[in-house]
Amino acid sequence: MTDQRRETRQRVFLKGRIVFNNGSSSFDCLVRDLSSLGARLIMSDATTLPQVFDLYIPQKDRTYRASLCWRREDGIGVVFEEPARAAPAALDTEAALRQRIGELEAENAALRRLIASAA
Repeated sequence: MTDQRRETRQRVFLKGRIVFNNGSSSFDCLVRDLSSLGARLIMSDATTLPQVFDLYIPQKDRTYRASLCWRREDGIGVVFEEPARAAPAALDTEAALRQRIGELEAENAALRRLIASAA
């Protein structure tokens, strides 16, 4: 069998997370080979995957848009559709949490005033 890859993949042992359905479906996988163009993934069970999904690798803090290239009993091969992007910035999540905390504190204060006026 000839290797049709344009770039040699590096052997790795990284935790991965396959995400699809606009983030509503996901499951863990193991990344065994990786290059800037694609990867080989091992999954714990035979799962039906969409043709295109996101692959998040926590140790690299990167998310790849991946297309299913091949499937075998021992895993799947994916090709990355675009360059890796940083995972959603923690600052964005932190800013959203701070905003929500502010909203809840304001609501809490309004409820306290309501209780105080009723007493």
